[in-house]
Amino acid sequence: MTTIENTYTDIFPELQKLSLAIEVHLKEYLSEIQRIDRISARPKSIERFLTKAGKIENGEKKYIEPKKQIQDQVGARIITYYLSDVNKIAEHIHKYYEPVEEIDKQPKNHDAFSYLGKHFILFIPDELRTWDSKLQMPLFFELQIKTLFQHAWAESEHDLNYKTDDELAVDDKRLIAFSAAQAWGADRVFDDLFNKYNKQAEDNKDTK
Repeated sequence: MTTIENTYTDIFPELQKLSLAIEVHLKEYLSEIQRIDRISARPKSIERFLTKAGKIENGEKKYIEPKKQIQDQVGARIITYYLSDVNKIAEHIHKYYEPVEEIDKQPKNHDAFSYLGKHFILFIPDELRTWDSKLQMPLFFELQIKTLFQHAWAESEHDLNYKTDDELAVDDKRLIAFSAAQAWGADRVFDDLFNKYNKQAEDNKDTK
């Protein structure tokens, strides 16, 4: 085992405990928010951490100190029904958690379709830092907020890329982009319909 593998393997049980604590904390904090499908958190697997730690960019190691630089050793997800709920949940996250970074992930070109999602790097709250101070535990965790359609597309696309060693054929890439466009459209259809009928329901309440 390498030093970095030893270090990460040693803290992995604590990362599992921390992931559970973060998941419980998020569920309690957002318990009154409607239309959340699921909230989950888990540590990055040892295999995937080592793969990321060894990443090469422009002929050089991307991470000089992986344990300090890799900020998604614990990752959490909030999956919601509608697009308009993503920003509402993000507003609540801002009220309690301290963000280091916030990014709306989307294609670089306006006419392209691929991965979408809101990503945060957040400080781990003080009350969850219960581990032995000697352990090299992370100070941050990653939080992704996505709709059901965004989540389903991302999971399927990631699984497909993970299982193939060869670069996808051009037509296959087009099919994946086409499926992303369909998910993008479906999100907007359901969000528009939800907002339309939700407004009607609110208006009907006001007239009674």
